[in-house]
Amino acid sequence: MKGIFKGYILFALLMLAATLLFGLLASWVFLYPQSFNNSFPFQQLRPMHVSAALFWIISGATCCTIFFSNEAFSVYNKSKKGIHAFIGLWIVTIITVFIYYFRKEYGGREYWEFPSWLSIPLLVSWILFMVSYYKPWLAIANKKPMYLIMWATGILFFFLTFLEQNLWHIDWFRQSYLRELTVQWKANGSMVGAWNQMIYGSSLYLMVKISGDKSIAETKQVQFFYFLSLTNLMFNWGHHIYNVPTANWVRHVSYFISMTEWLFFISMIRSFRSKLDEYKIHNHLIPYKFLSISELWLFLNLTLALMMSIPAINRYTHGTHITVAHAMGTTIGINSMILLGAIGYILRIEEINKREKKLIQYAFTVTQISFFIFWISLIAAGILKGYRSVELNMSNFQEMMYPVLRVLTVFSIAGIFVVLGLLLIIIIYLKRLWMIRTEAFGSK
Repeated sequence: MKGIFKGYILFALLMLAATLLFGLLASWVFLYPQSFNNSFPFQQLRPMHVSAALFWIISGATCCTIFFSNEAFSVYNKSKKGIHAFIGLWIVTIITVFIYYFRKEYGGREYWEFPSWLSIPLLVSWILFMVSYYKPWLAIANKKPMYLIMWATGILFFFLTFLEQNLWHIDWFRQSYLRELTVQWKANGSMVGAWNQMIYGSSLYLMVKISGDKSIAETKQVQFFYFLSLTNLMFNWGHHIYNVPTANWVRHVSYFISMTEWLFFISMIRSFRSKLDEYKIHNHLIPYKFLSISELWLFLNLTLALMMSIPAINRYTHGTHITVAHAMGTTIGINSMILLGAIGYILRIEEINKREKKLIQYAFTVTQISFFIFWISLIAAGILKGYRSVELNMSNFQEMMYPVLRVLTVFSIAGIFVVLGLLLIIIIYLKRLWMIRTEAFGSK
């Protein structure tokens, strides 16, 4: 996509940087409101952090989908105007979102707390993206590789869940708080599955390119796990409405289904590793490291999620910092690691000098160690809060939170090093983006 695509990569990486900085500020404001609340109120930083994270994941996923699908479609994708229009409108709308946040003007609902009219240009831009993707996709008569199907699935279901998330504009939904809340939580839960399809599709394509083995995307096993993840996308939302009155079997079935999606990605990585030799790993070491570490975070987050799914444990953990640990493990440990690996591949990051490679290795190590402490601290804080709230039946919030805040101080200190490590990686990526020739992108 030449210059405009470079701008989109820049925008996605800046969204990641904004996510980190807003999150770090929010953690310290939460701990010391008397010192920071006048300048950076928590109620302002929280939606900025959440929206930045949301837009980083979606922008990073679409960025990789655009670049990789442009390679995969080859002669089928002749027109770039729709993609250019999508990128331009998408970026301008998101910048407008943050202008409203800085002015302390809000609207919408959870995760989308900006004025609701901004959902219109976001929807229009996504329709442009859909048309630009499906036109060459439908032109391919031969059997399509699984990553093309996964991108198509993610793009379609994001559109559907985005519409569903905005059903609250209809009066009938707002007449019942319980009805509106259920639809909101259900839509946001399914939306995660939509962008996971795009991210996992990009990782599958990346594995094919690094290994040079197309069969990774064509096996019966991959096809089976795709349908498993599709089932997950459509039906795993039940555990997102755990506190809403509903039948217990809906919660339990949904929890079980939600655990199966990650087996798909673990299976892909295992197959990918078995087909690699040392030469191929060396030539793509940085993307390989990011993909490999995401498997570790998948395992850790899967273990946590399985524990959270047990009703007796969920009684203590629901709504505590353990839920935040689960969300952070997914957003940073899994999705962000995959996206950084994929974007590194797009930027041909292996061509940077030895000094910068060492800096990335150092930043990578600091990030993973710090993030593990960060993650464990959230779990410890959640256990402590749940025990004091449920078992000790404490009603005084300040008394209940007093020891919890000490643990969260460790979490915030670890967060500083997570931010420093990832910002160093972002800076090296941006330097590479600046130096690389514009013609290297989307020249086909």
